[in-house]
Amino acid sequence: MSKTIYDFEMPLNNGEVKSLSDYENQVLLIVNTASKCGFTPQYDGLQSLREKFKDRGFEVLGFPCDQFGHQEPGSDTEIEQFCTLNFNISFPLFKKSEVNGDGTSALYEFLKQQAPGLLGSKSIKWNFTKFLVNRKGEVVGRYAPNTKPEGMEKDIEKLL
Repeated sequence: MSKTIYDFEMPLNNGEVKSLSDYENQVLLIVNTASKCGFTPQYDGLQSLREKFKDRGFEVLGFPCDQFGHQEPGSDTEIEQFCTLNFNISFPLFKKSEVNGDGTSALYEFLKQQAPGLLGSKSIKWNFTKFLVNRKGEVVGRYAPNTKPEGMEKDIEKLL
């Protein structure tokens, strides 16, 4: 049987380990985030998508990452406070993790394998790269950092 994202467990920012199988039968948008990036205002758009579609089985999963220009320097607690205070996010934030290199989380290895970037590139180029996952746990799309969350509404709508 081929792997899906439901085969992974990832630590939430409070340290609790979360099985992604808890999101089975939901459409997911998985995003590597950063608090001090030019794309940080996308938190508003991500939260808006969550609000618009959550009752139809949609969730955003945020994975803070400090691998691009040291734009996520804070602790997991500081990141959560920043996101809550500045963007009032209610979607889950996971423990700060790596998306490239030797320390890449198993989830991100899987995501990059399933949905390579431009010209087949496997690496994540910057903060706010987004992966869209269908209700079966299959990665169906990868979006560049400059793709605004609202620009993905039609693709999300099709999967709901």
